Amino acid sequence: MSDKHHQILVIGAGAAGVTVAASLKRHSNGRQLDIAIVDPAKNHYYQPAFTLVGGGCYSLEKTRRSVNSLIPKGVTLIKQAARGIDPENNSVELDNGNKVTYDYLVVCPGLVLDWDAIEGLKETIGKNGVCTNYSADYVEYTWECIQGLKAGAKAFFTQAPLPFKCPGAPQKIAYLAADSLRKKGILAQCEVHFTNPGPGMFGVPYFAKALVKVADGYGIHKDLLHKLIKVDGEAKKATFEVVAGDNKGEIKELDFDMIHVTPHQKTPAFLHGCAVSNDAGYVDVDEATMQHVKYSNVFGLGDACSTPNSKTAAAVRKQAPVVVENIKNLMDGKPLSAEYNGYGSCPLTTAYGKVMMAEFVYGGKVTPTLPILAKPNEESSMMWHIKTMGLPLLYWEFMLKGYEKFLEPQMDYDTGE
Repeated sequence: MSDKHHQILVIGAGAAGVTVAASLKRHSNGRQLDIAIVDPAKNHYYQPAFTLVGGGCYSLEKTRRSVNSLIPKGVTLIKQAARGIDPENNSVELDNGNKVTYDYLVVCPGLVLDWDAIEGLKETIGKNGVCTNYSADYVEYTWECIQGLKAGAKAFFTQAPLPFKCPGAPQKIAYLAADSLRKKGILAQCEVHFTNPGPGMFGVPYFAKALVKVADGYGIHKDLLHKLIKVDGEAKKATFEVVAGDNKGEIKELDFDMIHVTPHQKTPAFLHGCAVSNDAGYVDVDEATMQHVKYSNVFGLGDACSTPNSKTAAAVRKQAPVVVENIKNLMDGKPLSAEYNGYGSCPLTTAYGKVMMAEFVYGGKVTPTLPILAKPNEESSMMWHIKTMGLPLLYWEFMLKGYEKFLEPQMDYDTGE
């Protein structure tokens, strides 16, 4: 494969990359755009449904489609991984050593799971009662573990230090597991723990208060300021460090029958030390325009960019049109006009058949889309149907095909608090 030039080069064929490419094609305004996506992946997963898979109420197969089937017509797929970015020369180096040059670059490779950050996790994940919903390889084992819990069992659900994908997911599966135990009539005989290195149940206080009530309703132990540092699967022991407060530095070794682990997450290796990244390895972009802070023809979005929003597919859905519009502005010699407001959405599964739809923008302002159906901080059966049926349809048939017009969240919503 020889060196090649493309007008617009996109790194990543996940939710962000496919959506941006499809939207550029659909809203090209008559331009003949030459777009290429760089990604070696074979499969693309609808990851927001992994909680449901782990909870035994959604099939993994329904979350998976081939990457090839999602690439928009007329877009080139380069089945290689990016090895490096040289923004001074508008060039991306690929794993095979070839280089691809560009006029405009969109960097959205997502995050990778850091299995080595928790001692022993890599050796025991997927067995010994150690599971995670964060990997297609292990998500089905979560349901196997939940089904295997018996009276007297101790089940832990751990949250990783931020940032990581879908910050609500670690507690979503805790609620489904507790609800499963309740349905079997053994919840009162079991210990269910939710552990979080952070100080609260959720980053937005309005929802955090409601989630405390949900956890208390199940009798879930809320072990805040606790970070998982080691897992010994064969011995069924988990080691936690207290990271703040009066007991800071205390080490606790606890027995478990099941532990659902949220792995630490980081950007791909090629972004660390890269000219387009900040010190933490995230693509350094303006939080409103999504344009790189130094290189005007470089944009970032999705989980691997530096914007301080919740890392969710809903955020990508709102970021992508901003990137597309601002690239077109650059092409036309116009000022950047589109801005991202930090919107994110986390459909919190609080029970089988119940969801609390948490939607918010920068600063934690609550911005529900359909408050007429359910108050944002209340559990709703209608929102369960939106989570399990409506949002997957929106993702596959609209978002990934470049459609940008959806119901808008209410920016002036008054929570009454």
